[in-house]
Amino acid sequence: MNPLSRALAALASAVGFYGFDGIHLAALKPGRATTRDVRERFGAAAAEWPNSDGGATWEYPRGPAGTQCWMLTLDHRGVLQKIEQVLTEENFARIERDWSAAQVRRLLGKPASEAGFPLKPEIVWEWRIAATAPGAHTWFEVHFTRDGYVTGTSRREELRG
Repeated sequence: MNPLSRALAALASAVGFYGFDGIHLAALKPGRATTRDVRERFGAAAAEWPNSDGGATWEYPRGPAGTQCWMLTLDHRGVLQKIEQVLTEENFARIERDWSAAQVRRLLGKPASEAGFPLKPEIVWEWRIAATAPGAHTWFEVHFTRDGYVTGTSRREELRG
């Protein structure tokens, strides 16, 4: 294999494993990257959450089929401070009964889907998350009352074959 072919194979492997997010995230250095850099790499955020220090956290969900949601925190000067993948076990465990839908959205980002169940009655938001078994698709679900307060969480898994 010639050097060009090896380089192209390595790039294809990196893109396949990390996706374009990985390439773009690697270029964003906390403490140096700015709002302009973030917008050039990721475009407009799905949501911009104000922080108490005058900065903001920008949400970049990768659903409905993706298993990541990136939150990029910028300070009041527009300098990137933190990059965080929020669809984690730690964040799932933080969700408490009676949290509002807005609190859940701020923590986990935009859900991949939302379904209403009139006979229950409840609304369920779900996020596709990293699979727990090979060949499976796994979802984390948050159940809400009709007026938007958490009643519980669950998981759903579909085996693909």
